[in-house]
Amino acid sequence: MDHDSADNSEAPKPKLPQQGSEPDMPSQELAADDIDPATVTAEDEDEARLPEPSEEPHEAVAEGPLAVGHAAIEQAMRLAPTSPGVYRMLNAAHDVLYVGKAKNVRKRLASYARANAIQPARILRMIAATVTVEIVSTPTETEALLLEANLIKQLRPRFNVQLRDDKSFPYILITGDHWAPQILKHRGAQTRPGQYFGPFASAGAVNRTITALQRAFLVRSCTDSFFESRTRPCLLYQIRRCSGPCTSEIDFSGYTELVREAKDFLSGRSRLVKQELAAEMEKASAELEFETAALYRDRLAALSAIQSQQGINPRTVEEADVFAIHQEGGYSCVEVFFFRTGQNWGNRAYFPRAEKSYTPEEVLASFLAQFYDDKPPPKLILLSHHLEEAELLADALSIKAGFKVEVTTPRRGEKKELIAHALTNAREALGRKLADTATQGRLLQSLVTTLGLPHPPKRIEVYDNSHIQGTNAVGAMIVAGPDGFIKNQYRKFNIKSEGLTPGDDYAMMREVLQRRFKRLVSPAPEGDAGKAKSDDESFPQWPDLVIIDGGRGQLNAVKEIFEALGLTQVSLLAVAKGPDRDAGRETLFMPGKEALKLEPRDPVLYFIQRLRDEAHRFVIGSHRKLRKKDIREAGLQEIPGIGPARKRALLHHFGTLKEIERASVADLGKVPGVSAESARKIFEFFHAQPR
Repeated sequence: MDHDSADNSEAPKPKLPQQGSEPDMPSQELAADDIDPATVTAEDEDEARLPEPSEEPHEAVAEGPLAVGHAAIEQAMRLAPTSPGVYRMLNAAHDVLYVGKAKNVRKRLASYARANAIQPARILRMIAATVTVEIVSTPTETEALLLEANLIKQLRPRFNVQLRDDKSFPYILITGDHWAPQILKHRGAQTRPGQYFGPFASAGAVNRTITALQRAFLVRSCTDSFFESRTRPCLLYQIRRCSGPCTSEIDFSGYTELVREAKDFLSGRSRLVKQELAAEMEKASAELEFETAALYRDRLAALSAIQSQQGINPRTVEEADVFAIHQEGGYSCVEVFFFRTGQNWGNRAYFPRAEKSYTPEEVLASFLAQFYDDKPPPKLILLSHHLEEAELLADALSIKAGFKVEVTTPRRGEKKELIAHALTNAREALGRKLADTATQGRLLQSLVTTLGLPHPPKRIEVYDNSHIQGTNAVGAMIVAGPDGFIKNQYRKFNIKSEGLTPGDDYAMMREVLQRRFKRLVSPAPEGDAGKAKSDDESFPQWPDLVIIDGGRGQLNAVKEIFEALGLTQVSLLAVAKGPDRDAGRETLFMPGKEALKLEPRDPVLYFIQRLRDEAHRFVIGSHRKLRKKDIREAGLQEIPGIGPARKRALLHHFGTLKEIERASVADLGKVPGVSAESARKIFEFFHAQPR
């Protein structure tokens, strides 16, 4: 099990990897755990690992690095406390190999220091790489558990179980700082006044729920500035997704009642809310107010739609997180379901990085501690496997949450059914993962045959750039490997070169590649080593294949850059679009080879197209964000022919710059003082297509 938080008073603090940085240059030899165990061959493992004799491994390498590691741990053990604490094993480069916690640190280190003990191969490799051990004492074992989890998430030690996908969860917020509360999706710190409901498993689940809640309760979703500027109801009022409080289509007391109903529904009192709406519908129908009755009917249907989308909704579980783990093919999948206010608020599958030798219980225990490191726990946590330290984990989470948290493995009843349902989803998610991995492996092998590569690429980098007539130029890199796209290693590059000719794609690509590969070729300055590390040290930092969007000219330009940097081991591929930019008619260019055209339905061509399209999607998105930021900062005066008077008229009519951007040419032409030609210019300014 694993957890943490560093003590500044300790000896040299390990260098922490920083999010959003570019990878650093790897060493020439990869340790065994630098390779995903599910994707290596037996030959790869033999080359990457330390020798592991079958009889008595501890004696076979007694004179080698294993003996050095045992000596280092034994030296640390003599000075270790007999109280709770967290220990960190470091290699010669001062990289953290493993973080662990113990009730008695000296006793735990003694179990590693015994040279005559039979240990798993994973432990032997860790000991052999260890040159020093750092220890942080804690008052209690509970604090050691929390500290351990925190350190693992910060340091990403090679030999620990690692939670790789750790994005924040979205919430629904009903604001409390305006007389007409707004409903919106929220991520991050909960600092704005209001009532938060969640977490939801995905942004899609939140968006669907908000849309249905708007239909059911007619609560506004517009911003306060847009609300204040309205002189007539917006489109959402016309399609019955808002009650129109901005223009007093509903009075204060009526809107307050709608907000109360929405909060009641999200708080778990859905049955009562539906009963009230049904009673109002019957009353309106009896009084022959059929339009009003139809409105209540539509609201009831919207509530039913929310609950039908949520799938299983437990009767006896009010608030709980359900965790189920399934292992197969060297992978682990942890499926998490969120239940709040008796409703299912979605599920998500995680694939933590862990060696094959870890048991489901070990993976799940470490996963849970890291999962709740920055998230509030619920009152009940249901697990598919019993954990020896479940009581310790419950105590730690209770201290963190400020209320009692129960961690249990149910054996019967509805809770057991929830676990079974989560296990089924974990099994299916892992099956899809393995199938995708197998398909990806076949595609990479086909890529070798088609392009004549020396071996299947473990890391593919694809580059593209985007701009509009040279403005807001941005380059981007996407990364793919045996497991598909590695999105936490995507990078964008704002083009900074001064004197760059607008629209000079060669110069833009040159800047992007030089900035990317100089960081790999040149070691990071001392004290700054963490800035160039990969987000996931098990994944190569150097690409085997670089793909660029372009023809022979772009390829030659990139080849010159690589030759200047001394890069000879990276394969290059340029993908030129077909006539009329038709997909399926691309031409492939590689240095020293004839141009290649593949059959339109060739799977390798589909694969290359998918890589190129993902890079294009990412760079276009980055460009649009940059351009919108400039538009917000510059305002409407950047549009030719739009002076202060027209600017005021547009803002008065639409309320915000965002609504002006959304408007059609016809809507823009309705603004007083805006001619048809001006409306066209405004529309084209906001909707110009980047290349």
